[in-house]
Amino acid sequence: MSGDKPTVLIVGAGLGGLMLGALLEKANIPYAIFERTSVVKPLGSALMIGAAIIPIMEQLGCIDEFLALGKATPEVTVGKVGQGALYTVSTRPQVEYTGYYNYIVARPFFYDMMLRQVPKEKLHFSKRVLTINQEEERVTIQTADNCVYEGDILVGADGAYSAVRKRMYETLKQEGKLPKSDQEELPFKSTCLVGQTQPMDFADFPEFNKDQVAFYNTMAADQPYTWVIFATAQSTIAYMVIHHLDQKSSKAAEEQRFRESENSQWGSHAAKEMCEETREFPLPIGTKKMTMGDLYDLTPADMISKVMLEEKVFQTWHSGRIGLLGDACHKLNPSGAQGAVSAMHDAIALANLIYTLPPRPSASAIEKMFSEYQAERIGHVTESYNNSKAISKVMERGLVGSIALFIRTHFPSWLMKIMIRRQILNRPQAGFLETIPLKGSIPAIVSPSTEKARAAYKQRSGTATPI
Repeated sequence: MSGDKPTVLIVGAGLGGLMLGALLEKANIPYAIFERTSVVKPLGSALMIGAAIIPIMEQLGCIDEFLALGKATPEVTVGKVGQGALYTVSTRPQVEYTGYYNYIVARPFFYDMMLRQVPKEKLHFSKRVLTINQEEERVTIQTADNCVYEGDILVGADGAYSAVRKRMYETLKQEGKLPKSDQEELPFKSTCLVGQTQPMDFADFPEFNKDQVAFYNTMAADQPYTWVIFATAQSTIAYMVIHHLDQKSSKAAEEQRFRESENSQWGSHAAKEMCEETREFPLPIGTKKMTMGDLYDLTPADMISKVMLEEKVFQTWHSGRIGLLGDACHKLNPSGAQGAVSAMHDAIALANLIYTLPPRPSASAIEKMFSEYQAERIGHVTESYNNSKAISKVMERGLVGSIALFIRTHFPSWLMKIMIRRQILNRPQAGFLETIPLKGSIPAIVSPSTEKARAAYKQRSGTATPI
């Protein structure tokens, strides 16, 4: 413990871990981030970020940089090979409700921006966690290079195959405290090729050559694939190609993945193989007939990956001084574009609650803090998980997919507006930083952790508003 403030050990330098680090930096709470790889490769092509996260960008002081990186997207067009566009989802109601557009942001650029919010000396790479030891007064981790680090709180933000979760669950299972559902393997029904081209001239893509652009989702006519393309502010085209697996192909994919890697990403050979399988898929826009293969040929080798799309919400998020964040405790289907947002919302809630801890907090106070964190977040996460699964149903093949597509194609606009209103209610902020005035016509719901941190700030500083 550094002075009266707890020291936080964060395992994982993904977006959730970096967001937590950036907020603890603003709160002047000691922390360190440990990443198992020598350099983080931001998997995924691009993110869609809107009102749920933009206020935090303002609080962190990087809003101008964020807006320069993003490209506003007012709508999503969904089509099918041989049938053209089936329906369009407008996100313009969200602008009315919140005052913010959704922005497509290239994931590597957004990651680099978040990386700059954390001082270099607080980031430790090539630090694979081997063991965790939790005591009454502290928690320690030992890394593969035989270094030992001590803190008061340990946060596992290390992804779907979290080492922190694995070690924590091993202990809980031995004690008979781990629910059966948390002992089951991570399920997945699809694999995904993600990539981003080099900067290019959009002359052949006039749909992308403007300030606000749609993104395009295309379903194969008779194959279990869906592909999505969207433009970035850096004049690149980001894409993902999803392979919807049946029971047989899912098992084969799982066996292949575990032969090649210990996390969600395969090696380069698997990515090349999927490129060859899908390169003839037609693009839905452009001045001439082009295919996904044309985009693959314009993609640098280090900008394309094949990943698994796992789906699960774990029920156990914490034990003693240890807590989980992001994919380590909930992995969402990317169809709902909520995975990264949910991880960053976890970080906001956790930073708020860590800020409210009393001086020299006891183990019981830390455990209570983690309980409040899970209670606040698990309902929102479960709703996002269900929404993402519902959206993914539209892309599935067979009877279920056909029914879901029919319902979605005939979905009334007034009902869609109600759904959008519900989805934009959760717009949390850091209670210990200057409050960003709410915009739009629909107020955000009250975030318990934000209100608690705001009250703690007032009490400690004697001021009415965080500065």
